[in-house]
Amino acid sequence: MSVASNIAEGYGRGSCGEYKQLLGMAPGSNSEVETQLILATQLGFGEESQIELAGGLTTKVGKMLNAIMRTL
Repeated sequence: MSVASNIAEGYGRGSCGEYKQLLGMAPGSNSEVETQLILATQLGFGEESQIELAGGLTTKVGKMLNAIMRTL
């Protein structure tokens, strides 16, 4: 949620500078999700296959964020 919220807030502010700033925060939020998935694995929460799937999605989100930032 935090990644999407950062993107929406930046876009909603209406200036390219603020959009870039909040896009710059989104990878940190994505890293938080990756950390939470690692902790979930270590603590035995969730199914391993689902956690691996979610981890793959964080990789894709990271690539998409990099692509968006390169276009600005």
